[in-house]
Amino acid sequence: MAGAAKVHQSYWKRTNLLTVAFVFFLCSASYFLGIWQHAGATTAALSPTVITTVSCDSAGANSAGGAALDFTAHHTANDSATAGPRRFPSCNAKYSEYTPCEDRDRSLRFDRDRLIYRERHCPEKGELLKCLIPAPGGYRNPFPWPASRGVAWFANVPHKELTVEKAVQNWIRVDGDKFRFPGGGTMFPNGADAYIDDIDRLIPLRDGSIRTAIDTGCGVASWGAYLLSRDILTMSFAPRDSHEAQVQFALERGVPAMIGVLASNRLPYPSRAFDMAHCSRCLIPWHHYDGLFLIEVDRILRPGGYWILSGPPIHWRRHWKGWERTQEDLNAEQNAIEAVAKSLCWNKIKEEGDIAIWQKPTNHINCKASRKFVHSPPFCPAQNPDAAWYNKMEACVTPLPEVSNVEQVAGGELAKWPQRLTAIPPRISSGSLEGVTAEMFLQDTEKWKKRVGYYKTAINQLGQKGRYRNLLDMNARFGGFAAAAIDDPVWVMNVVPTAANLNTLGVIYERGLIGTYQDWCEAMSTYPRTYDLLHADSVFTLYKDRCEMEDILLEMDRILRPEGSVIFRDDVDILVKIKSITDGMRWDSQIVDHEDGPLEREKILLVVKTYWTAQDQNNEQ
Repeated sequence: MAGAAKVHQSYWKRTNLLTVAFVFFLCSASYFLGIWQHAGATTAALSPTVITTVSCDSAGANSAGGAALDFTAHHTANDSATAGPRRFPSCNAKYSEYTPCEDRDRSLRFDRDRLIYRERHCPEKGELLKCLIPAPGGYRNPFPWPASRGVAWFANVPHKELTVEKAVQNWIRVDGDKFRFPGGGTMFPNGADAYIDDIDRLIPLRDGSIRTAIDTGCGVASWGAYLLSRDILTMSFAPRDSHEAQVQFALERGVPAMIGVLASNRLPYPSRAFDMAHCSRCLIPWHHYDGLFLIEVDRILRPGGYWILSGPPIHWRRHWKGWERTQEDLNAEQNAIEAVAKSLCWNKIKEEGDIAIWQKPTNHINCKASRKFVHSPPFCPAQNPDAAWYNKMEACVTPLPEVSNVEQVAGGELAKWPQRLTAIPPRISSGSLEGVTAEMFLQDTEKWKKRVGYYKTAINQLGQKGRYRNLLDMNARFGGFAAAAIDDPVWVMNVVPTAANLNTLGVIYERGLIGTYQDWCEAMSTYPRTYDLLHADSVFTLYKDRCEMEDILLEMDRILRPEGSVIFRDDVDILVKIKSITDGMRWDSQIVDHEDGPLEREKILLVVKTYWTAQDQNNEQ
């Protein structure tokens, strides 16, 4: 009996082992089959044969042979997802150049004093357009950089006003179906290059100490366009005014620009942002309103930064007759500007020919001491000098960070370009940004090198030099995306959303990059079809429950060129919801895995806006 029991026990042991082994085999087989299927889809989605899914050939955008990733089986946007996407109609062709927050009809409701009516005045929720802004008939992709600096398609910006009004100043001329930009300007009839050479003889433009500049009242941005060859990145701005589409021309040329005006609000940039500010006959009344506009320039100039003024009233003894003003009037204006500059403790370096240059002090030790004798304007009381989203300008001097001696640079000395891009920004090394360390910054820089490299494998156009020029990072943080693309012939507008937990725009400027503040519940201060590529990292997580997702997406469509691309990076559930909306916006899209693999909840949605124009829309009706 004992022997039989042992045999029986041995039998059941073998049976149990076989059962366990069989179950393990089935589980393993199922697991590896799943990985094989998933990996196959991911590989296909990113392989060269399927990259055409995110291509500029809208006709063949869905003709790729590989399998696209589809998360909708497990991640649905809502219960009605199977009903198909809502189709957004085309707006009327009259909206082809619509700028919602600088709409001319709406602006007439506001005070014309100090040009307040030309500031941002955005539509109320009930006034928002729920349609797609059409491109004008005959629209074509802009010329690649650097050819675009000198030429643009007439059909893209069909306005001849500037060619007539500025004909003698060599700004712009019509040449058949193109615009030509000879590089001239009101105060540089010999061209922007020669004018910049004149400035270079007065201050150093080529040693890397000047990297970021701002051009107030920029015209078609020829000054900024020609500074790029000297590795100086310029934020050009001008109002939407009687000089029709001047900012739009700048953007068509592939030059950074925004719609903006000095009126009552601070400019949407942090303090100590720019190495150089410029006004060439920009018609800004610098000496009015207690010097308020020059005080604002002082806020955004870095310690030791330069202000350049050419045009009235500089060199008025030579030009007063041509300017059709009296000598007394021009002399009084220059004296008033000199007095405001002196009250800001600026040092006038040089006035030569038609150019005058002042320099801001590197710290405020001596300036504060002088306030015992000169009381106006006073130093501002405790305030946030970087707050600049609908914040009013004040007639007081923004104090620089404290220093221990007169030799120190307030806020920390910046490395010269290009070392400045990767050096630890002073705002981080000084501990000014709470919770941010140098190590975090360096890790972020490396992370974005990896991510941008991955993007280039997923969107082949991103890796093609000259295919894209104007890029927008909608949630830039430290500017890592822009820094990783620095060797490409592109520029990036780095946006720090007003909803962000941390204001990092000052860090972006300290790196030698440019950007602006923006609330994505409102329209951006730019024309339709400004950008070739939009990068939206966690934007919709940030704005969840703040405003409607479709309104942000419609604004993205407005500022994106036909056949331009979007890279969304967010939680997979949010991306599926985004895709359910964009499928009704004439966008081709595909979800792909995170660069670290399929186990990450964060995914990437790649999009191409299809080509269509107002003319196509009319033919369909």
